[in-house]
Amino acid sequence: MSLVGGHCIVHTARLAHLMPIPGIYPARLVHYIPPMRPIFHASVAAAVVLASLAVHAEDRPQWGQAWDRNHVSAETGLPDSFDPETGKNIRWTAPLGSETYASPVVAHGRVFIGTNNEHPRDPENTGDRGVYLCLDEKTGELKWQLVVPKREEDIYHDWPKTGMSSPATVEGDRVYLVDNRGIVVCMDIDGLTNGNQGPFVDEGRRMVPIDTNAPNAEITPRKLAPIDADILWAFNLTTKAGIWSHDGAHSSILIRGDHLYLNTGTGVDNTHKVIRTPDAPSLVVLDKKTGRMLARDRENIATNIFHCTWSSPALATVNGKELVIFAGGNGVLYAFDPLVGTPADGEVATLHKVWQFDCDPEAPKGDIHPYLGNRRVGPSNIFGMPVFADGAIFVAGGGDWWWGKNEAWLKRVDPHGTGDITAKNLVWSHPLGRHTMSTPTVIGGLVYAADSQHMLHCVDAKTGALVWDHDVGSDVWASVLAADGKLFLGTRRGDFLTFAQGREKKLLSSVKLDSAINATATAANGALYVATMKTLYAVGSKPN
Repeated sequence: MSLVGGHCIVHTARLAHLMPIPGIYPARLVHYIPPMRPIFHASVAAAVVLASLAVHAEDRPQWGQAWDRNHVSAETGLPDSFDPETGKNIRWTAPLGSETYASPVVAHGRVFIGTNNEHPRDPENTGDRGVYLCLDEKTGELKWQLVVPKREEDIYHDWPKTGMSSPATVEGDRVYLVDNRGIVVCMDIDGLTNGNQGPFVDEGRRMVPIDTNAPNAEITPRKLAPIDADILWAFNLTTKAGIWSHDGAHSSILIRGDHLYLNTGTGVDNTHKVIRTPDAPSLVVLDKKTGRMLARDRENIATNIFHCTWSSPALATVNGKELVIFAGGNGVLYAFDPLVGTPADGEVATLHKVWQFDCDPEAPKGDIHPYLGNRRVGPSNIFGMPVFADGAIFVAGGGDWWWGKNEAWLKRVDPHGTGDITAKNLVWSHPLGRHTMSTPTVIGGLVYAADSQHMLHCVDAKTGALVWDHDVGSDVWASVLAADGKLFLGTRRGDFLTFAQGREKKLLSSVKLDSAINATATAANGALYVATMKTLYAVGSKPN
């Protein structure tokens, strides 16, 4: 939605600024810079001088405003509309692949976005791959890319053509990402343009697909070039955390101090009826400096996952105490104490649960997979993220988009208390249409959420009463961006809509773009970034 574009997207596949470094693969660089060169429609804004790598107030280095996951931006001066045909309010465009689900992230003069490899930027890396691009914020030109082969054992681990669906999280000169193989990587923000920083130096081997007919065969690593990513460490969720990936990895990593919190993406097997790894964690904590696994949940969530673990964690402060809020693949909302300290070498701590809230207490429990394909009855799941705003948790969920019941809802939950707070902490529940993939957006006493029945809902944050709704004409997998007194939302029909914020419904513009929009728009440094399946648009009023 995006689910951020989520890895739940995967079944749709069915249905120079880079400067050449003398002597280092010049032919490879020269040949593949032009395809990445963006289309300019007017002059680009004057360069912003970066005095240091401290994050700008205007940057958007992770999904959402902050760790509360509320997608609200303080940007101003964003245009009400734009036109790709005339170039009106278009600063630049950059070609992506053929399927894009990751939402753009902007930090330190760079734009980061995941896609697939339908338009290879490197002759050494062709075929179906997950690709993560680092683009110049001012021009859209390629700086470097992470290219990752698909998983070979089972297409349900890494669905064809879906590319890399996770949004990155950037802190300082480090880029944290879960790639399409379910491997958490920490990368140098400069890629290999400043050399291989180590200690990980096996990037070339990671770019070579494994022959499933000869899995133990010797691998000849790819030669590396400055357009390649520089991986500093890597953590394999499958082999080291014991998860079972389904469809494709999606996680927006939450950073708290020296710790990374992320959902694992564990789920069902290719029959959609069996949990192969019932003891797998759904939420893990890694050391951001080394990638070592420090802690995990032990709430037995995996056994009750209907499809997969889609939702990423958020951070809330309740009565002066921080809580990690996590929506499990079983439709249950959890609050955990943050990890304190570092476990001894070889030990993995257990995250302490503060409370749990069952978002669908009347749904079937236990033996849930016989409800596969039942559109009337079944368990719930949560695709988007929980949002902490106005002292409450807002969460949207319901029946699984592909396999579950036609029921969806938006809820406000009181985050106080301990233990099972299901019976007493529901403030209100508002019905949504059929299914929902979106993360709610809360601003000005209103909550905005979209559903798969073509509706954008505006709901009173205190009462849950409907203020207005609007038929956007198509399914929505993205979430609403609130910025500059406006609401920005893309649809899977390829329409990008702009509304005025507030209790009076006012559609400001609707722009038809080149392909479906699954990613959530991002605003940063005076520009709006809109990703379709095929193109990234940098939108903004023309600078002086």
